[in-house]
Amino acid sequence: MSLILGTFFFAIGSALLPLLNLEIYLGALPSAHSQAFALAVAAGSGQTLGKVVWYYAGVHSMKIPWLARKMEAEKWRESYQRWHDRIVGRPFLAGTIVFASAISGFPPLAVVAVLAGSLEMPFVLFLTTCLVGRIARFWLVLEGAEWVRQLAPHLFGTH
Repeated sequence: MSLILGTFFFAIGSALLPLLNLEIYLGALPSAHSQAFALAVAAGSGQTLGKVVWYYAGVHSMKIPWLARKMEAEKWRESYQRWHDRIVGRPFLAGTIVFASAISGFPPLAVVAVLAGSLEMPFVLFLTTCLVGRIARFWLVLEGAEWVRQLAPHLFGTH
């Protein structure tokens, strides 16, 4: 249980501080295969909670004086409005973008979370697509690390 709780808290930290790499942490866990799904849920939940901070940073980003001044320029306002219309009018597209970022890491999920917040993507849609994508990502990392651990002795002749 402490491994799962520790993973959850490390995941929150890694969502907020890019120097903490959750994939390396998960890949280095010794023989976590029996707990892979529980660890993936803990990691995905922690990461999602951390990304919610970035989402709300995006929600409040328009209150930043520098951004408010940028938005006064017609080009910026038009670009923002174009993206806003795409996201608000197309929840499937918005969810797909967040899910793709959550599972692949491209574009970076922290950036996507800020944009989702600033473009007023529905919070529940952001939360669910982010959570499902992150759980899938971390389950794949854990399973991949286990596969490498099992394959390594055969590759290096140390079985």
